[in-house]
Amino acid sequence: MARISGVDIPDHKRSEIGLTYIYGVGRSAANYILGKAGIDVNTKIGELDDEQQKAIRTIISEEFKVEGVLKSEVQLNIKRLMDIGSYRGQRHRKGLPLRGQHTKNNSRTRKGKRKTVANKKIATK
Repeated sequence: MARISGVDIPDHKRSEIGLTYIYGVGRSAANYILGKAGIDVNTKIGELDDEQQKAIRTIISEEFKVEGVLKSEVQLNIKRLMDIGSYRGQRHRKGLPLRGQHTKNNSRTRKGKRKTVANKKIATK
């Protein structure tokens, strides 16, 4: 297993796909990194030699924010929105979707498992 940016990348994956295991590196960024390092996208991670792995590591560390740094920046951005009281910050605080989606039927991912509320029973005479 290759270890890049603190992430273990499986040897049997293509290098293009393997780099996406790193938080903050998607397919286009992976292709950019491999192109700059001069590595074919179809080579497996296990086939990369130490020089190629070192080239990938240096490119990622110099040009990208990944893993912990990126996660903390995202959290700080969310905290800033909540502190200034913007609409998006309020939605974050309530745990609701922020990008204009309807919430009557959907948005279960943000709202969590359903909390069933029972109807009031009508008293019979």
